[in-house]
Parts: sequence; structure tokens; C-alpha cells
Amino acid sequence: MRLTVFWQRMAEHFGPGYADTFARDHVMAELGGRTVHEALDAGWDAKDVWRVVCTVMSVPGERH
Repeated sequence: MRLTVFWQRMAEHFGPGYADTFARDHVMAELGGRTVHEALDAGWDAKDVWRVVCTVMSVPGERH
């Protein structure tokens, strides 16, 4: 998954204004105690990060 697609999905689910705030501030144990930004910066694949976000935040299946 490209980062552009990842950020598009984040914006579609959380709204364009909140997606970055969530990604910067919400620490998830499933990401090794990292935020979305930290996980991506640490080299996590965007698709894997999206899967974690979907699980943790109960993103509806059709948005996966």
C-alpha cells in the first residue's frame, strides 16, 4: 500500500482534520507502543499499520 493511499483511507475514516492528529497522538500497543507516525518512521509497512488501525479502531470491513 502506498502512503498516499494510506493517508487517503485515514482521512476518509477519521476526517481530514482529525486523521493527522490521531496518527500523531494515539499510541497503540499493537504498533509496539508507537503512534502511526512513529511506526511509519520506524519502517513499518503502511498496509500493516492500516490493518492495526482497522483492528484497534473497529474500522468497518468494507474500508479495509
